[in-house]
Order: sequence, then structure tokens, then C-alpha cells
Amino acid sequence: MPTQRDFLPSLVGCLSTGAAGNPTVEMIEAAFRHHNLHWRYINTEVPPEGLGDAVRGLRAMGYRGFNCSLPHKVTVIPHLDGLGESAEVMGAVNCVVRRGDQFIGENTDGKGFLRSLQSLVDPRGKRVVVLGAGGAARAIAVELGLAGVGRLTVVNRSAERGEALLQILRGRLKLDAQFVRWEGDYVVPADADVVINSTSIGLYDGDARVPLDINTLQPGMVVADVIFSPPQTRLLRDARARGCQTLDGLGMIVNQGVIGVHYWTGIEPDAQVMRVAVANALGVPV
Repeated sequence: MPTQRDFLPSLVGCLSTGAAGNPTVEMIEAAFRHHNLHWRYINTEVPPEGLGDAVRGLRAMGYRGFNCSLPHKVTVIPHLDGLGESAEVMGAVNCVVRRGDQFIGENTDGKGFLRSLQSLVDPRGKRVVVLGAGGAARAIAVELGLAGVGRLTVVNRSAERGEALLQILRGRLKLDAQFVRWEGDYVVPADADVVINSTSIGLYDGDARVPLDINTLQPGMVVADVIFSPPQTRLLRDARARGCQTLDGLGMIVNQGVIGVHYWTGIEPDAQVMRVAVANALGVPV
């Protein structure tokens, strides 16, 4: 007798406001196709006031997990059953995983950056400068702390936000961390090993200038940017001209997706397949 076909895919997706601009669906579904997984990833527009109803709906429909993008990364927490280590420390969730009958919140933003960085250098014991103190900086700094970074300097214009991040790094993670007020062009310490732009400067503008004294970048330093479009920002071009190793923001996007797919499905997806898919979706070079 013929085998009955399965028309019921496993479901994951993303809850956000401004969902139409989220290209994550392209790389996740490319991974599902490449690995012959009967899964679907669905972008969903969810206003803040509808978040609780949306999470209850995903539970009822048997979703295997979901991503949370802006503005839900913090407000989703009361609707979940628990948090992973780094998500609990930073107080933000971007990836939810169904474990048994529970929705557990994780944060793959910083994990994605860390995996990308580790392709160039092991951050353990290194001296790292993080430019910015927003959501991306918090995720990256916490994961670097958990990975054993030696010293971490947070540089930010707002002292309130910078000190709040410093409190997490010193208080929760017991890191050797300091805050520097960002005024004018930041002078990179000569002993820094890694410099990370975690601000939005350069997003969709390849000529935007990060206020940093380029002449203080030393050959051999690793300079990373979270900007994914365009992946080759002015900061990275200037850093290469100074003899630095560089790391673009596409790697962070791709690796957080890789980690999310692994959380949901248990497989380690092909990162290059996902990178090509998201680069094509964004219309940028691979």
C-alpha cells in the first residue's frame, strides 16, 4: 500500500513589529530545504499589545520555537517558562525553544557574534573594546564575559546606559570591565586585542564614519562590525588599510541563525548555505 504523506510541517517563526523587513526567513528556510527538513519559518507582524496572545497562540499550534525581534526581546520574558543562562543575565530573549511542554528563552545574538569572532581569535584572556551599549552590545559583552574575556571596555555616549551594562558585567559576571564616555573620536588603547562596533552607525550607509581615531588601530588587531548591510563598512575598510584583521556583521546574523536552527531541530545546518541566502535577500556580496 502507498505510504501516507505527511502534510503537517514543524513550525517556527519570528514575532516582531516591522516583520516585512526581516530577511531571517530566507536563510532559515534555505537551511530547511538544504537539509530536507519538513519545517517552515513564518514571519509574523505582532504589535506590542498582542504579544501575550501571540505566544499563547504559538503554544496552542504546537510551534517548536520562535525568534523575537524588536520590540519584544524583553517584554516576551513574562510569557515564557524559563530562561537560558545568557538570556537571564542580559535580560533579553531573541530565540525561544520548546523543551518538553515549556517555552525557554535564549539569546543567540551574542552567541552568533562569539562564534563568528572565534573563527579569527579566541577571546579568552583578550582585551576587548565594545563601542556602544545598546541591545547588541549587551548581548555581545555578556557572551564575551561567559567566554572568559580578559578585560572589557564599554565606550558609549550615554553614561546611564554604559553604566547599566557595566553593572551587569562587574556585578553578575565579575569581569574586569570599565566604562569610557564617548566624546569626539575614540582613541583605541594600544594594548587592545579586539575592537567591536556594536552601534547602528553604517547600517545601509557604506560611507558612514564611526567616530574613532583610525590611526590608533594597530596592525594585527581584530576589528569587528555588527553591521550586515553593507557588510564591508567604512570602519572595516579603514581597519584593513591599517593592517587589522576584520570581521563583518553577516557572520553574526548567519551564526545566530545557525544556533537557532540547531536549538530547534538538533542538526548543525550548513552556514555557507545560510550566508548565501541572506546575502542574496539583502542584495549584498556574499
